[in-house]
Amino acid sequence: MLTLLSCAKTMSEKASAEVPFTTVPQFRETARDNALQLAQLTPEELAKMLGTNAKIAVENKMRYLDFVVEGKTGTAALLAYTGIVFKRLNPSDFSDGDFRYAQDHLRLTSFLYGYLRPLDEILPYRLEGSVRLPEYGGLTMFEFWRERLTDLFISDIKAAGGVLCNLASDEMRGLFDWKRVEREVEVVTPEFRVWKGGKLKTIENDAWRNDALHFEKPHRECGRLGCFP
Repeated sequence: MLTLLSCAKTMSEKASAEVPFTTVPQFRETARDNALQLAQLTPEELAKMLGTNAKIAVENKMRYLDFVVEGKTGTAALLAYTGIVFKRLNPSDFSDGDFRYAQDHLRLTSFLYGYLRPLDEILPYRLEGSVRLPEYGGLTMFEFWRERLTDLFISDIKAAGGVLCNLASDEMRGLFDWKRVEREVEVVTPEFRVWKGGKLKTIENDAWRNDALHFEKPHRECGRLGCFP
């Protein structure tokens, strides 16, 4: 089984744990090109494009410039993102075996890098799927990545047993040809519901996505990543 998680908007340059190894993102050069396009924009343009305040825009302009700094080192993706799912997953408590298992059975979406393995070394950034970069002919990041990612995504799912546990937010389907994914592999997408107003309502809840990751934990001897059998 392969599990898909969404990236987070909040990131850290400091690793909270040591990892057994790091890997090179499969689209590192494309990510660098994306960052260079973003670095050419003014903080005011970035604030409007990213929907942020001026402080966050300035911070991320500096982050984009880091992509051209020779020898600049990054952080394993699973440790770089600091959103609620990643905090509650608590990778700082992983064993080497947990990290190695995650590398084979977990994938993360990214609007800058496209698609990441947990131990891919990345630099901090901020980007939204609705952004249209100047050199891509008006394509959104969803549209830009779709053709580039779909074959790789399906291949990874098949290599992990042919079943996808989709814990990513709904918008992340736009990074892939999702209809084709559903045709070629088995997709399991948990729904999170609460009882409200006399009926069950489906909700978006990152904390519950984390709980789903841990749901089958007792069934894996070494494991933190309980979604994986």
